[in-house]
Amino acid sequence: MASLLLNLQNTTLTFGGKPVLEGAELMLHEGERVSLVGRNGSGKSTLLKIAAGLVEADGGSRFVQPGTTMRYLPQEPDFSGFTTVMDYVEAGLGPADDHYRARHYLNELGLTGAENPAQLSGGESRRAALARTLAPAPDILLLDEPTNHLDLPAIEWLESELKSLRSAFILISHDRRFLEALSNATIWLDRGATRKLGRGFAHFEEWRDKLLAEEEIDQQKLAQRIATEEHWMRYGVTARRKRNMRRVELLGSLRKERKDYVGQQGVVRLAASAGEISGKLVFEAEKISKSFGERAIVANLDLLLLRGDRLAIVGPNGAGKTTLINLITGNLEPDMGRVKHGTNLQLVTLDQTRASLDPTDLVQEVITAGRGQSVTINGETKHVVSYMQDFLFRPDQARTPVSVLSGGERARLILARELVKPSNVLVLDEPTNDLDLETLDLLQELLAEYTGTILLVSHDRDFLDKLATSVLMYEGEGKWIEYAGGYSDMLAQRGEGVAARKTKSDVKPKAQSAPPAAAPKVKRKLSFNEKYALDNLPTKMEKLKVELVKLETELSDPALFVRDPSKFEKTSLRHKQAADELADSENQWLELEMLREELEG
Repeated sequence: MASLLLNLQNTTLTFGGKPVLEGAELMLHEGERVSLVGRNGSGKSTLLKIAAGLVEADGGSRFVQPGTTMRYLPQEPDFSGFTTVMDYVEAGLGPADDHYRARHYLNELGLTGAENPAQLSGGESRRAALARTLAPAPDILLLDEPTNHLDLPAIEWLESELKSLRSAFILISHDRRFLEALSNATIWLDRGATRKLGRGFAHFEEWRDKLLAEEEIDQQKLAQRIATEEHWMRYGVTARRKRNMRRVELLGSLRKERKDYVGQQGVVRLAASAGEISGKLVFEAEKISKSFGERAIVANLDLLLLRGDRLAIVGPNGAGKTTLINLITGNLEPDMGRVKHGTNLQLVTLDQTRASLDPTDLVQEVITAGRGQSVTINGETKHVVSYMQDFLFRPDQARTPVSVLSGGERARLILARELVKPSNVLVLDEPTNDLDLETLDLLQELLAEYTGTILLVSHDRDFLDKLATSVLMYEGEGKWIEYAGGYSDMLAQRGEGVAARKTKSDVKPKAQSAPPAAAPKVKRKLSFNEKYALDNLPTKMEKLKVELVKLETELSDPALFVRDPSKFEKTSLRHKQAADELADSENQWLELEMLREELEG
């Protein structure tokens, strides 16, 4: 029998008077690969921290096999005190560990080790933390959302790497395909307690639904027993005092059992406000191209989207997926070619980067756009508090500022805000971020029934398979090819998955046997001025377009030059200046958007 490496027994923990864990248990044997699942806020990350020895439980026992090595991957790594990424990764090595493994994993994850930790993007931070966690080859890996901020090439590399390791591990993830591929056991954390299934995540949902159905039957039986005892209390009391007292005590215990029962957390009730029916043609791109400097983002692309199509745009971080969506939807002009829009389009964008949320706004203000206390969806008017509860917000959170919400709550808030808007075209940019598996299922069901057109960017392979009718795949150097079906269909047709985007720095001169001595240039976060420009340039570009139309109308008057030569000259000069300003603004916005996409990856 495989050795027991880690054991938590009867674990209890209370935060602010509210019990989070009540008798939870967590066991890990050699060779086990456990998926730890549960709703957002159920305490999964807390239980993993207790297992790692980082949080002390109020009660219970913790056992780790003597001599066992363990590494924990947090959601938010702490880089304080480290001047380079290599320092941070090597600090996680033990005395007997091979330092070459640190460099190997950094190289595999696209880092050099010379980067400044303070200037890392979200994706780079996650890669550095993974290198630190994997390099020691520990006996136990505790992984909290390891795929967060990773693109598809990195996710597929990590999946392959974890399969090849001898380490036992416990894994928290919202990536269904990742869990199915890696786990051979599942622990369900529900209402403070844990239940274990000795099979992988692929079998979890059927098992969970069976347990919940049995639980509901037990509660119905309990209610019937209480009704029977209450009937006896009213009509069946006899002179036999001892027997009567036992029946009274039984009724009391049954009532207490029902009172103490904690039911399942409610489910999100999703509904999209339907807009008018669009024309059959939604978007048609003809030979469109867009470049930034010497780099081609889109080259000679033809694309036809009809009503009801669900197009997934797939590629590594930095490929230009968001830029391509902006070209298709008309937020950005192509350098060459044209994009034709169909009639009667009502477009709504779900931006799960949450950049559009103002931290100072209140929850109800976000949902209602600051207008009144009610929302109307599909002709039905609901009070904002009632609508909030459909998305699992408590009534008292109506006056809560966005800044105090968790990542999952912000994700649900964006869904609530955008789905209330009438639409017949949905643009979904990473809609699965921070959503738990149950909410993801409901979102998939909603989108499956959505009668409009969908443009989708996602790194969730299962989500792509269940939703997309075609996949537009990045092939490098601005080339995009459309494949019929979902992500798995694309793999079957193409023969391979998504490769990491290559840059000039990835190619080493053949004559050079060693890397140059100079430290490579490290990436950074967007500055305040760059963020401000990225947010405000679209407004400036729109104003310039309006001005150009007005100027062109004036110049189209053939009598203007004869009537007022001075005005003709000034108008012509301003037209040239405005056209130059628009071109410069578009290039600046494109540069910043590409930088943001790479850094936030």
